[in-house]
Order: sequence, then C-alpha cells, then structure tokens
Amino acid sequence: MKLLYFYLVATYILMLFPYLSLFFSLVGPANSPIDSFLQCLPSHSNNSHPISDVIFTQSNPSFLRVLQTYVRDSRFNTSSTPKPLAIVAALDVSHVQATVLCAKSSGLQIRIRSGGHDFEGMSYVSSVPFVILDMFNLRSINIDIPSETAWVQAGATLGELYYDIAKKSKVHGFPAGVCLTLGAGGHFSGGGYGNMIRQYGLSIDNIIDAQVVDANGKVLNRKRMGEDLFWAIRGGGAASFCVVLAWKIKLVRVPDVITVFKVQRTLEERATDIVLQWQKFAPKIDRRLFIRVQPAIHFLQNGNRSVHVTFIGLYLGRASPLLSLMNKSFPLLGLQAQDSIEMSWVESNLFWNDVARDTPLEVLLKRTPTRPHSYSKHKSDYVKTPIPKEGLEMIWKKMIDVGVFMLMQWNPYGGRMSEIPENATAFPHRAGNLFKMQYITIWQDDSAEAMSKNIKATRDLYETFTPFVSRNPREAFLNYRDIDIGTNSDGSLDFALDFFKGNVKRLLQVKAKVDPTNFFQYEQSIPIVKLNSEVAISSLEY
Repeated sequence: MKLLYFYLVATYILMLFPYLSLFFSLVGPANSPIDSFLQCLPSHSNNSHPISDVIFTQSNPSFLRVLQTYVRDSRFNTSSTPKPLAIVAALDVSHVQATVLCAKSSGLQIRIRSGGHDFEGMSYVSSVPFVILDMFNLRSINIDIPSETAWVQAGATLGELYYDIAKKSKVHGFPAGVCLTLGAGGHFSGGGYGNMIRQYGLSIDNIIDAQVVDANGKVLNRKRMGEDLFWAIRGGGAASFCVVLAWKIKLVRVPDVITVFKVQRTLEERATDIVLQWQKFAPKIDRRLFIRVQPAIHFLQNGNRSVHVTFIGLYLGRASPLLSLMNKSFPLLGLQAQDSIEMSWVESNLFWNDVARDTPLEVLLKRTPTRPHSYSKHKSDYVKTPIPKEGLEMIWKKMIDVGVFMLMQWNPYGGRMSEIPENATAFPHRAGNLFKMQYITIWQDDSAEAMSKNIKATRDLYETFTPFVSRNPREAFLNYRDIDIGTNSDGSLDFALDFFKGNVKRLLQVKAKVDPTNFFQYEQSIPIVKLNSEVAISSLEY
C-alpha cells in the first residue's frame, strides 16, 4: 500500500510539474521586484481585456521574437545586450495603467517603445532592472475629414497614418517624417520632423490634443493635464513625463498634384559650388519647396573613394512653376523637366523611400524596415551661417579619409520654422538656423573592431564640423538619439541645454510637478532638480 501511495503522489507531482515550472518562471524568485510586478498586474487591469495575454517574460518562447521585432539597430540586438525582465505588449489602456502602477510599486523602471527607431536603444535597453511597455498593438487611427483632424494612437506608424489619410482624401496630409516605420508616439513627442516643415512646421505644431497616462496611472487629455504638460510633451520627449496613448492632430491641405526630384552631382560636376548656392537659397525660397542635401561616400571601382551629393526635393505644386523657380534661384543645380516628377502627396512618400511609384499603396502598411541587418551611429548639428567653400572641401576630405560608409542629411529651415517662437513648444530649434544636419554611419560587420572604427569615424567627422555649427550650446535634435551628448547620471544639464536650450527650466518645473518621484526616467530624461537657488537658475543660462 505504501508503495502504491508513493507512486500515486509521485505521479501527481510529475503531472503538476509543467504548471509549477511555468508559475515560478513567471513570478521569479520570491519577493523579487519582478515577482511583485507580475502579481500586481492582474489587480490593476480590465477584466474584459486580460493582461495575462500580453505579458512576455524571459522564459516565454515568444519573448525574443517580441523583443527583437521592434529593435531597429543591430548594435542593441546582441546576446550581451541587457534584456527586460518582462515585456507588456499593451492591448488596452488598462494594460498601460497597470504597467505604470505595478512597475512603480515594485521599484522597476519601464522603457516605453512605440516604433523602436531609437538610435541609442534607450526605449528598450537599460543597465538597471526594467520592463518594456510596448505600444505596437495600440495603433488605431480615426480620421475625420470634415473637421480636418485625426486621433492617432502611439503605436501607429507614419506609413499607416499616410495610408489612412489617402484613403479618405487626396488633398490632405500631415507634416511628419519620411521614414514610414516610425511610431507616432516617440516621433511626435520629440518634434516630428519631415519634408513639409517649411510650409507647416513640425508635427508638434499641428497637434491639438493628446491622451496620456501619468505617473499615478491616471488617463489625462489636454484639459485635464494642463497646458504645462501639454507643452512639455510636444518636443520635450514624453517619456520623461508620462506615457502617450494617442495624439489628436490637425491635418493640413496639400495639392492634388505635387512634384518631387532627385539629382546627384559629383565633386567633378561642381557639387561643392552647388552646395554653396543651396545654403543661401534653400532656407529663403518659396516655403512650398524643401530640398535636402545628402553628401555620401562613394566607393569607386579602382578602390578610391569620393563624395557624391544628392539633392532630393519636394514641391507642393506642379512641375512647371518649380522649374521656373529653380532656374531663377538655384541655376547651378541645372534641374531639368525630366528630373521633375508629378505625383500625389501620398505617392511622394514612396519616392522618398526609393519605392517604385507603381507599387500598391499597401506597402505603407509594412511595419518593419526593408533595410537588412545593420549597425549604425547617428549624430546631429545645426548650422546658422553658410559653411565656406574651404570648409566644405575640408569636410569632403575628412569623409574620404575615414574610410567607412557614411552620409549626411542636411535639411533646410526657413518658412514656417522661422515664424514659431522658440518657447511655443519644448522644441526650441527655430529661427536663426539655415539647416539641420544628421550624421549617419552604417556597417554590417558585427566585430568589435568594426564597431569601434565606425563610431570613431562618426565622432571624428562631428569634430571636423565644430567651427561651422551652433555653439554655446552646440544644439542637438532629441529624436536623433546620441549618447555622446551626455546623460543625467552626473547631475549635469549640459545635454538638456543642447536639446532644449532656454526651455530647460520650464521642462524641469513640469517634471517636478507631474513626476516628483522621477518614475519616468532613462539616460537622457529630464531629471528632478531643485530650482530654488540662484546657482541652479544661473546654470541654465546659455
């Protein structure tokens, strides 16, 4: 009998073993923060939307797939990259609220990810124990053409937004980026920069409401959050203050036919002189015209290297007036009728991504980039006075000498960007800029040597530009994440002054008011700083 009894007990335990293993893998060691976090979640979520369906721990077979789907840079997709203790892929507002409340009570940091286009991985990597609040499932878009507005959830991509607008109207668009897989949550909160900025400003200049979850788990709209927080999340990086659930945007009018062009010139084809003329012309001409300059390394068949400069344009009008305008104000480029392509505004988003015009618009709904596995490093600068010819020649030489593939994107200012005050939103880089620059270095080799070489090359080129860019502070664009700018770990606010200039003080005040325990934090978040002394206040001067 005893043997039978032990046999039955052992059999029962073996039957329970898979379930016990699953339970302990979910909760982790007793009394651990992740234990507390996971046990807390069900009590704060909506019973009609079970949160258990969207929790992925490291033992879950889908964990790595969910994590890696929205990692856009291979630098942060290695075996040694710190991994979250869990991912909550929210399907409902209650899941966002529960994640905030339970992470806060458990002493865990959260990283908020909408599209994953984060050049330093700050939205999904941390050196401290953390969980990811992934917003990719929250991507509904509700467009109302009569009021020319739309509600866009944080996880919706720009491609999805452009597609939905085009399905409702041929004469509406929205000023935002040309990278179609950007998530609206982070893209808009950092400013939202695109090729209609000279006509309509940034995305944030066309946002009229928002829905967020604050550090207390409360859902707030513009009226409930107040104008200070609404100001801060437009350009100040919402992840310092709250979780953005959705944005209410104001659609803009676009012609039913617009014109685009792409022309490349070599140094032998007077590219340097053309860039010199572009610097004087592009920020001052008709605001309907946007011309990006893109210098890039070109590897020649004989093993030598050179610089080719591509001029990519969008004109909110037909080709004939564009050609007249270009021949008068920018003759060195030599734009020809065959270079100018008329199309709809939504089709122009395919053009800017080198997608064939006859491709079905459904390609806009593709949520993963087509770029292959690659590593990259990005930096940014602002230029306020034209770079002289000898300066350009020095830059080209530096690009050639570093010996790695790199390109730059020079985006013109002027027009609407010069009319909006620096303190209208948290984004301060307005009047006085000729153009904004992005440095981009891309490589495929996953060795440590290649990583070091390419990052060093980017930093070296950045240093070469020092005499020609803004200073005191050397301004930087928040959405072009760059850890070299600095962090909040040492108490310095230099990085914040580079990003936000004179708006830092108000951002600090908003932070202290809405998140006094500093729950929403990451390497470059707005910190908690006391501003009740002359020393503290004077340190914010620039």
